[in-house]
Amino acid sequence: MELHAWINPYRAKTKGTTALSPRHIAMRHPERVFSYDGLYILNPGNPLNREYICRIASDIVKRYDVDGLHIDDYFYPYHVAGQMIDDEKEYRQYGRGFKDRGDWRRDNVNRLIRQMHDSIRSVKPWIKFGVSPFGIYRNKQSAPGVGSDTRGTQGYDDLYADVLLWVKNGWVDYCVPQLYWQIGHPTADYKTLISWWNRNASNRPLFIGEDVERTVKFADPANPKSNQMSAKFALRDRMENIEGAVLWYSKAVVDNVGGYGQMLRTYYWRYPALQPRMPFIDHSRPRKPRALALVWTSDGYFLFWSEPKIPWWAFWLRSRKANWRDEVTKYVVYCFADDEEINLDDASKIITITRDTKIRLPYTNGKKHYTYVVTALDRLSNESKGRRKRVEL
Repeated sequence: MELHAWINPYRAKTKGTTALSPRHIAMRHPERVFSYDGLYILNPGNPLNREYICRIASDIVKRYDVDGLHIDDYFYPYHVAGQMIDDEKEYRQYGRGFKDRGDWRRDNVNRLIRQMHDSIRSVKPWIKFGVSPFGIYRNKQSAPGVGSDTRGTQGYDDLYADVLLWVKNGWVDYCVPQLYWQIGHPTADYKTLISWWNRNASNRPLFIGEDVERTVKFADPANPKSNQMSAKFALRDRMENIEGAVLWYSKAVVDNVGGYGQMLRTYYWRYPALQPRMPFIDHSRPRKPRALALVWTSDGYFLFWSEPKIPWWAFWLRSRKANWRDEVTKYVVYCFADDEEINLDDASKIITITRDTKIRLPYTNGKKHYTYVVTALDRLSNESKGRRKRVEL
């Protein structure tokens, strides 16, 4: 697993918050927030807020060993009847020549996204920066030829979030649109939306945000006796640019709502998996492990190996500046029967993914022959070539 820190960059106070610390940004600088339907929002039009948010993001990745930093779908607030965004002063002061306030607001968010990306990269260049935008970018009625055949809140027009621009320009490393609706929803059909995102957001890894409870609540229109889990998995599998799903929320999976967790464990996700590669961050794979050896110990029969040999030029680089690209973080161990072809793309052959340099072998009588293969992984899941060892178990 990886750990990605998840934040809402602009939201300074929720409706349910009744008291704030005197040190809170909204208490120290009330002129930098606006109130909206019980929320406090760090005004995106004030460049000081952009600097503040990016300092927080940098501090998170500097002080904590996270694998990624992720921002939620809240940018400018969701529209509430009778509420107004109070940014007239900022528009006059920082308008940058924009004639349309909507374009100016989108540019404010664009600037934040680009600066957050650059801030994170400057601290730890291997950290992944992701976003989970609202599931509708634009409706076809608002943007013919661009929008989806939907009728709902629009990320671009209502939240001022131009996600496609961020993906196109590489300002985010992965995108997780929140498609929390069901197949057949009257105004935001899951099938319509997953097809739209597959066509339009392929410049960076694309994963689909899934609502577990809603998936098992509604019947599959093509198979009314079944919920929509299998239909959604099948849809994702057919989309060439979609690399998987992000589930909301984990408790529903752990509680096995509608049998969802059991189906993951026993069918869909029954095998281990490597993290998705992001070659635009780093594409070079590490060297393979060394010195595989079989050893009997007081605790049983073990396969040991050594970390890959670091080339001389890497030591030269490390003496001046740490080179994270050649650092091995984990190992993958595969096991193949004597009559099986060695195929490292077959996840069913993965025995373990480990940070150790040994595994205990299931020895019985020494009459069965296997080939074990050990590979090395770096921080970005680039996998080395395999080192083999014949084993009698």
